[in-house]
Amino acid sequence: MIIGLLSDTHDKLKSAQAGIDALRANGAEYLLHAGDVGGEKIIDLLAKGPAAFVWGNNDVSCTSLTLYANEVGVKCLDSSGSLELDGKKFALVHGDHDKAVRQILEEQQHDYLITGHTHLRHDRRLGRVRWINPGALHRAGVKTVALLDTSKDLLRSITVHVS
Repeated sequence: MIIGLLSDTHDKLKSAQAGIDALRANGAEYLLHAGDVGGEKIIDLLAKGPAAFVWGNNDVSCTSLTLYANEVGVKCLDSSGSLELDGKKFALVHGDHDKAVRQILEEQQHDYLITGHTHLRHDRRLGRVRWINPGALHRAGVKTVALLDTSKDLLRSITVHVS
């Protein structure tokens, strides 16, 4: 399965649209957004295909936006959560909750930990867990998203150009 990873859209529609378009054009079957989503217009973009997200430290009105996400069929995992895709266990947390990140890494119960927050992409393996930050689509010198092929455990970063 090809999973599209993105983070830190901060309600910037053009950047988010360009990032999601790049992911879908490259075969993303499911999108995971690692927080600092913004608002309804970003959730609407996610609703065009199966997707899940977590809230970040800059997200506000989370209660009403969670209800909205549920209405349009996008899975909200609150500030952190887990889901299984293609037989792999994913943990999703924005990255500003150090305790949650440490706990996931210490427990070693997930195949992947997807975070955002730093606006810097990285890919590390700590024991069983592959910790991926796809980068950011706002306040980043180079805007990036990532594609994860779960069947091959291959990650590819995509630079997003916004016109």
